[in-house]
Order: sequence, then C-alpha cells, then structure tokens
Amino acid sequence: MKINFPIEITAADTNKRTISGKIVTWDEQGSTSAGLTVFEKDSIDFSKPVKLLLEHERTKPLGKLVDITATDTGLEATFRLAKTFSADDALEEAATGLRDGFSVGVKINEWKNVEGVLRITSSTLQEVSLVTDPAIDSARVAEVAASEIPENSEATAEETTTQEDKVSDITSEAPIATEAVEAAQAPVVTAQYVAYTKPRVDTNVTAGQYLNAQVRALQGDNDARDLVAALQISTVSENTGMVPPNYLRDVIGIIDSSRPFIDSIERAPLPASGMKVFTPVLGQQAIVGLTAEGAEFASQDTAVTFQEDTVVKFAGANVINVELLDRSDPSFLDLLVRELAASYAQKTDAYASNIAAQNSAASTGSTIYKSIADGISDSFNVMRFTPNNLLVAPGSGVNGIDFSGLLGAVDGANRPLFAAAAPQNAAGLLSQGTTAGTIAGLNLVVDANYTGNNAGDKYALVYPTAAMRFHESGTIELRANIVANGRVEIGLYGYACVVNRYPTAFRFLSVA
Repeated sequence: MKINFPIEITAADTNKRTISGKIVTWDEQGSTSAGLTVFEKDSIDFSKPVKLLLEHERTKPLGKLVDITATDTGLEATFRLAKTFSADDALEEAATGLRDGFSVGVKINEWKNVEGVLRITSSTLQEVSLVTDPAIDSARVAEVAASEIPENSEATAEETTTQEDKVSDITSEAPIATEAVEAAQAPVVTAQYVAYTKPRVDTNVTAGQYLNAQVRALQGDNDARDLVAALQISTVSENTGMVPPNYLRDVIGIIDSSRPFIDSIERAPLPASGMKVFTPVLGQQAIVGLTAEGAEFASQDTAVTFQEDTVVKFAGANVINVELLDRSDPSFLDLLVRELAASYAQKTDAYASNIAAQNSAASTGSTIYKSIADGISDSFNVMRFTPNNLLVAPGSGVNGIDFSGLLGAVDGANRPLFAAAAPQNAAGLLSQGTTAGTIAGLNLVVDANYTGNNAGDKYALVYPTAAMRFHESGTIELRANIVANGRVEIGLYGYACVVNRYPTAFRFLSVA
C-alpha cells in the first residue's frame, strides 16, 4: 500500500539549488491518502535514494535526495534540484510560499489499526514531492538565495546520504504540528497493494466543466490537466485499497431446526441404557361372553409379546482452523453448531416420517376429500382413536395431495375448497400466508423434511398422535483440540428410537 503524507518545507536555498525540511514526524497524526496516519519511530526504510517529484507525478521529476537523517522526532532531508525550468519554478514557488509543502510516498510493509488511526510500523520510502497545500502550517521556507550553484562545486554535494551513511546539518526552524483531520478506517488487507493520491484540486465540477477541462488539457493547460487526472483516478477500481469491503453479519442460507412430523406424534425420553427398546404388545386377550344359566364361563388366556425397536445414532462433525474459530465475525463456530443442530433435526424428522409412510396402509377415495374421509374412518377402525393429523409434503405429493394441491383444490364451480377467507363449505380452512390450517377437522402438518416411503412416494398420511412414539436422548456437542496443526474438531450427536405402535393407523391416501 502506498500513501502520501504532507509535511512543510523548512528551507529552500536557490544558491545551492537545495530544498530542506522534516519530511516525517514520529508518533504524530497526519492526514494521508489512507486517512489519519501515525508513523512510529524508525518505521521508514530510506536505504535507497529517491527522487523529488512535483505533486506526486513521476513524469515530473525535480531533483533527488542528497541527505537524510533520522532524529528522535522524525526524518529530515535535503534535495538537490536539477537545472531545469521546472526546477527553477519549484525553487521560486518554494521561496515565495506558493508551493512550500513536502509530501512523502511510502509503501507500507507492516501496520495496525488503533481506534481508526493507521499506525505504520514498517515502510519503504518511495518518493518525496513538492505540493501546494501541505497539512501543516507551522513550518515555512526559511532561506532563499538568488544565485545559481558555481560550476566548480564539489561532486560530493551530489552524493546521497542513505540510512547507512547519515550526515545532516539541517535544523528545523519551527516545530511540526499535525493538521486536524477526520478519522478514516484503514483498509483491512492481508497483502500489499498500491493506491495513488489524486492531485490536490477541487473535483466538485459539473459535466460541462469537466468537458471544458478536457479540451483545455489538450491545449496544454496544467490546471486543466490536474483536474482531468484527479477525476480520472478518483475511481473505486483504481483505488480499491481505499474502499475496504463491508461484510454484513446476516448469513444467507436455510438453517431450519423444525420437526413438524415429530412434533405431531408422541415423544418420550430414551431409556438410559441399551441399544434396543422393548414395548409390550397385547395379542390374544381375555374375553367375556353371553353365558346361559349353569353354563361354563367364557375363558381365553391373555397373550403378551414384545415389540422390539432399535436405538439409532445421528451424528455430524466438522474440522475448522483455529484462526477461523478465533477471528471470524459473525462467529463461525456459532454458525457451524446451528448448522449441525438443524441437520440433526431434519434427518431425525425424515427418519421417523419415513417409518410411518413405509408401514402405513392404503385408504382410497374418488376425490381428494373423499380419500381423506376414508383415511379418517380406516384409521379409527385400527385404534378406536379418531385421527387428528394430516401429513403432506409441500409439493410432489402422490395424486396431488400436498400443500400446493390443497391450496388449489376447488369444487365443481371452481370455488376453493380449503383456501378461502369465507369457504363455501366445512371442508376445511387454509391460509396462503401460513402452513397452519385444518382439513376435514384434521390438523394440517406440512413437512419439508418428509421424503415419503422407501420408494420416495410422498403419500399424504392420516393418523392419530398416539400411533407412534419418538424416544430421544439429548444432543451432545463434542469439541477436540488438535494441537499439532491448531485445528478444532466439532461434533454433535444424539440417539433416537422410533416405536411405531399402530402402523396401520397411518393411512396413506390415494385417489382412484
């Protein structure tokens, strides 16, 4: 990253064709192209000679660095100007106070952001420029001579003193004060990049003024050229380092922990031990019969068997780097745990509803509503319990008995059967704004996790809540630190057992 830092010139000597000044002050805030900036002590590497430019334009060199010294307060430098018309103008402008400011250009190697202030700890000096509007007013040009340098001047005056050979007689005539500026956030980057400072001109112009400036620039007008150059480089694409990316804390993606089917059946905790759950099942039962006087009582033994169901485990894990764990915002760990919990909920819900669909019995009617009515009657005959739930998928249901089909169901006069503010009959009531509703007195259960039977057929199911019981342990989160590579393994698991108490009380619906 390259920035420009304006500082005042302290001396200009036209006799020796030199200009001197403190180009950087340690530990004081200044206004740069990156916002408020502080150079920490000895944070600039000046081991390589640099040129003196005009307003940071590399095509307009004025001279070169001949002496630079690091002091306890900053860097002091002297530049020898060439025998050119532009250098003559620069000396005159410096002497008269028309262009009496220094601005350094450095490439940042290491930096940190402290409360919106860019604190530079390591950088490389790239160039120094004469500028018209410096950030500091306390130091001005102190010395101007009228004659040119003699022809027999010693060649050693042309030599550049670098960091390895520091010699300087320069003293500042006034302390350096830092101009107050508004704080600007330093860009957050992991690699170096380059941004260029625009010329110090007023870019608040109209389209017509800009067109006029383009014409005058072609005719050689320097002010017009500065304006065109400033507007041309004042773009985001050419100054990407000055416009840091802004990441929102909202995360786009579906993280759904709902379990509509499991919430519609009985639930119970899982026994503390064992991988099997045994539920007593009545077979042959004792009976009572109409008995004549003196006749033997009716008698039948009771037979009790056991239904055996398997305990299964649902688990998921991920490995993340410790950097992502510590430095992410929003927290990647929180997001990961939420994702694992949502996946656990979706997989267990799909598992239980698949068992219900795979073992259900058929109920068939000539229309959607008649098939629902047959399902209610058939389910009642199994348990002597009136069913209270109707499970459907959001779409792709067999015979169109799904949420989409129910919303669009109409009678012979094309009037909505269920989705109406004032339905024409008592078939049911659905609202397009919610999945809640009633169909033929049944609670509508719309489940996006429902995958149907083993063949993938998403039949609608009519059933009572007591037909199935879902036993479940609490979910357990595991964390393991991997010291060798600084990674963390996050896992989540839980145990569940589905007890399908009355399989044929689940009635899958079809339309003949």
